Amino acid sequence: MMDSQTDPNLWQVLPSADLPAGFVEQVSLGLPHAGQRFAPIVAQILWSRGITDQHQIAPFLDPQQYTPLSPFAFGEGMIQACNRLTMARDRGEKVAIWGDFDADGITATAVLWEGLGAIFPPGQLTYVIPNRLTQSHGLNRDGIDALAAEGYSLIVTCDTGSTHGEDVSYACDRGIDTIVTDHHTLPDTGKLPFPAVALVNPRSLPPDHPLATLSGVAVAYKLVEALYEQWNVPDSPEFLLDLVAIGLIADLVELRGDCRYLAQRGIEQLQQRQRPGLKALIQHCQRSGDRPADISYGLGPRINAVSRIYGDASFCVELLTTRDESRATYLAQQAELANQRRRSLQQRMVQDIEARLEGLDQTTHIIVLSDPQWSVGILGLVAAQVTQRYGRPALLLQTPPPEATLPLARGSARSLPGLDLYDIVRHHTHLLHQFGGHPYALGLSIPPENIPLLRSALNRQARVTPVLAPQTTVDAVLTVRDMGPPLFQALKQLEPFGMGHPIPKLLLQQVWFSETWSPKQTDLRGQNTYYSRTTCRLCDHTCPEGYPAVWWGHRKEDLPEGRCHALVELDFDSYRKEYRLRIIKIRADLPSAVAQLNPPALAVPWQSDTIDASVRSLSISPEETWQRMLGLAKFLIRTQDSIAIDELTAKLGISRDVLALGLETLNSLGIDVDQVSSEDRALLHMRPSSKKAPPDQQRTALYRFLTGAHEEQFQHQYGLGLAVPILKDAAHGEPLNDVVEMAQS
Repeated sequence: MMDSQTDPNLWQVLPSADLPAGFVEQVSLGLPHAGQRFAPIVAQILWSRGITDQHQIAPFLDPQQYTPLSPFAFGEGMIQACNRLTMARDRGEKVAIWGDFDADGITATAVLWEGLGAIFPPGQLTYVIPNRLTQSHGLNRDGIDALAAEGYSLIVTCDTGSTHGEDVSYACDRGIDTIVTDHHTLPDTGKLPFPAVALVNPRSLPPDHPLATLSGVAVAYKLVEALYEQWNVPDSPEFLLDLVAIGLIADLVELRGDCRYLAQRGIEQLQQRQRPGLKALIQHCQRSGDRPADISYGLGPRINAVSRIYGDASFCVELLTTRDESRATYLAQQAELANQRRRSLQQRMVQDIEARLEGLDQTTHIIVLSDPQWSVGILGLVAAQVTQRYGRPALLLQTPPPEATLPLARGSARSLPGLDLYDIVRHHTHLLHQFGGHPYALGLSIPPENIPLLRSALNRQARVTPVLAPQTTVDAVLTVRDMGPPLFQALKQLEPFGMGHPIPKLLLQQVWFSETWSPKQTDLRGQNTYYSRTTCRLCDHTCPEGYPAVWWGHRKEDLPEGRCHALVELDFDSYRKEYRLRIIKIRADLPSAVAQLNPPALAVPWQSDTIDASVRSLSISPEETWQRMLGLAKFLIRTQDSIAIDELTAKLGISRDVLALGLETLNSLGIDVDQVSSEDRALLHMRPSSKKAPPDQQRTALYRFLTGAHEEQFQHQYGLGLAVPILKDAAHGEPLNDVVEMAQS
């Protein structure tokens, strides 16, 4: 399943920036010794992501050098929340924590359950998690009635509540006050238009505020932090940070400011494995728990899967907080079974949708599909996949069966960067029953008969609100030989990754695959999960033996037989103690602007349009020789190493005469080559230069090298004794296709 050139996802290589003096050196200081040679690449990535001040580098890479804000930076809302909880504690009121069923909501509930549980007497607290399959996000009147009947007088929401004004008003009528802690989009006024006693929501802060991107669990933690400070609790709430990291990373919020700091500290806490439930989950993930990826690909999906498959995720709070190891082991097993079932359902649903969208026309700006057989619990996951696959926002809905007591379709939508889908949908609330979320993800319910009207309305508005195709950013163009521990250690300092700071994507060109294998995936009961995974070795001219790689969600038949280009992430499987590549995308070809760009930190000013078309008609071997030579040159520049001439000609499989043509070409592109002597060997040392030849001279130099390499190949193949130096002049005037014709004759 190779991406074609019509793939809506555009691959864009980050442009090389002229970094200030000392910037790369400052970055290098924050890297482990083994990874310091990749400091130029790390520096370019940081610069492209807004870290442009040298004073930002150290606190970004090292949480110990970051100063977090006081929780009272939230302002009046935090003070009001603390005062109301103080009143509840002093009066002995019963307090209910109302959470949500995703990983952010579950961990937020667990943070408040443990954080408040340390200061409220037993029996004074409870928590409520809605059922994903039978209820919706947020407050509901049945739950409020049940709390009122049991004598609860205060609700503290977490990861929900900002758009549930009518339910908050209803709770008030039933004699229950509400504190809203949330991070979802606020009503238009930016204030609560209903009688909540307090609102703590980072969306009320300026967008550049260090607290502005906190997720639900982080807001809950800040509330606990404020209470501990106000009540002079001797213990630190930092024992909750492992839960905070899980919710933050699983919820895909932008990890900057305090958000990044809390995630970094939380991962440190997670490594200690003090919670039996997390320890058991990590074992099922076959991970160590010391990486953000262990959350993104392991813990987060398993916590989320519980409500997607079972509906009721309440036991997940117990899973995260229990100290009973046997109970934790059992609950973790239930979460693992749910995740395996989720994988299978998700893959089948994606295949169904791909079949429906064959021949998708360009007039469809927003994909809206519905089906009564779809599982409502995985609609959001599949919508995200469809959005990425087709480059358009997607809204997927489960329509109700005829016998449903509440005949509403329920669905989830995902959008693209730069398109506020929440803003588009809110203009059509007259068609909906209920909706909520944020610009890139939302959930809604709607009468089934209104689905066609909503589809037309959304696409009509999208025509005047252009939907930009997502761009897959290529952070660096490297070779397979560059992969390994030093590069991993350098990139690891950039963790944790999230929205606005994704895992670096590395482009490997002209690769092929060996030792491909698609193992059968089974669940804990031995049943087929129908979820695909392919392992292989990814090879290129610098590393013919290949590097371990995995392609999730694909069979080995999806891998191409010939050469292609692969976008990958470098990962470390701490469970198996193995470095490997995670294949993200594969393409048969690349736009010329991408195909000829070099690593940002070592950019060579050469564009594909400077090469004569006749050169492109050559067989692949001379071009591969050139790419290999260019790759070696970049490697030598990066490592500041030298190489013996004899060693270089052996690696490239060319004579010294053809090598001389290649060195002339490198020089025309802005790479200086010095020859030095050491121990009776001639060594070459390369360094970047600001001097480069005009495009026509670059073209001529490359033409001469490729022609010489081709002719030398011709000589070897047919046993001719022509001297390559004679061809230096012949290559100027002889058309390349004549050389090819002569070889064929």
